[in-house]
Amino acid sequence: MEDKFYSCNNLEEPPTSAVMSENCSFSQVVFVDVKKFYAPEKDVTCYYNISQSFIPSKNDWVGIFKVGWKATREYFTFIWAPELSDSESGYAEQQKVLFKAYYLPKDDEYYQFCYVDQDGQIHGASVPFQFRDEAKDDIPVVTKEGEGEKIKQQNETLLQENDNLKKNLASLQEKNVHLQEELVAAKTLQDKVNTLEDKCEKLESQNKDLEKEKNAIKEDLMQIKIGKESALSQKEQLENLLKTTLHQKEEFQLQVHMQQKEIDNLQDRIKDKVMDLEELKGENYQLNAALFRQQMLNNLQEEQTLTLQILKKQKDDLEHENQKLWRENEMLRARLPAIRSPPPGFLLSQSPPNSELLFRNPFSAPPEMDPVPQKKCPICEEVFPNDIEQQQYLDHVQNHILECPFCDLTFRSSEKQVYNDHVFCHCLDQD
Repeated sequence: MEDKFYSCNNLEEPPTSAVMSENCSFSQVVFVDVKKFYAPEKDVTCYYNISQSFIPSKNDWVGIFKVGWKATREYFTFIWAPELSDSESGYAEQQKVLFKAYYLPKDDEYYQFCYVDQDGQIHGASVPFQFRDEAKDDIPVVTKEGEGEKIKQQNETLLQENDNLKKNLASLQEKNVHLQEELVAAKTLQDKVNTLEDKCEKLESQNKDLEKEKNAIKEDLMQIKIGKESALSQKEQLENLLKTTLHQKEEFQLQVHMQQKEIDNLQDRIKDKVMDLEELKGENYQLNAALFRQQMLNNLQEEQTLTLQILKKQKDDLEHENQKLWRENEMLRARLPAIRSPPPGFLLSQSPPNSELLFRNPFSAPPEMDPVPQKKCPICEEVFPNDIEQQQYLDHVQNHILECPFCDLTFRSSEKQVYNDHVFCHCLDQD
């Protein structure tokens, strides 16, 4: 009989495949209570259980295939599989589909149930069965004489074929078990492969991250290298600058040492000049004191004119020498270093080159003689009566005089600056 393919719904065909996929798993859907024989011309109910490792879809279907099929497109008839309930108890419930007798095969070949998913892949297959009466061979048949031997031979042939079919069935069942075991092993292997692929993807992602990090580190190393080269160049420049600076420092130290020697020599000369100046000032003071005493004793007598002229000449000579020493002193002070400061509270100032002497010029024109002799202060020119006591007169004159705390020299109070310079010279001597 020519093979024909029928469908319970001719308006829609199930999803199939032209080749057998290696990813098929015959253990995810298990058919139960499969009979060896199904009566022809009667409806057939197919029972099966779904494993929790399989997630069915609405386009799954159950088909009847002739034993020996190669792909799911070789189904004889099919029916859509019912949808599984959403609860977990749906997996525990036994599923079933009903094949109408009109669409079932009419021959006595071996068939089997197969569960096919929406991609046309097999997830379960039943043991083979036939569409025929189970007791059909036991019905007595009345034959004519001579036909018994022929029927007996046919029965023996059928029995032999039945034995062969049983052997083939056992072999097919054994192969089915092996296939299911291989499919389980393949599924496990596929899971491992998927796990390894996931790990490979993660490793590739990590490798890309490491590559990016590596590139970033290379860029950082390049920047560090550039910075190091720049730092080395700066270090070399600084070393050269340090050598130059040290050389200049040595030269400056030598110059400072020489200048210090020169300053020491100048200070020694200044001290000598100051001593000479002090001696001259002392002599000048003594001369002025002598003149003052002579004036006080002789009351400006005309016979001392010659002596006064001589003293005037000596005074002019002393003033000239004083001016010369003052200029040398100023030049020496200008060359002294700034660190040589005067003692705290001491006022250092220049004495004007044309400062007056300690007392009024005794060589100026003599004052007109009063008709009555009177005592007159040589400093402020205040006139006192002759009957003033001598101590009172001397106290008045003493108020106009500043005494040096280091020597016996005295100065007029109006020449405070000259007095300060004199005392400063004594301070330098003590240093």
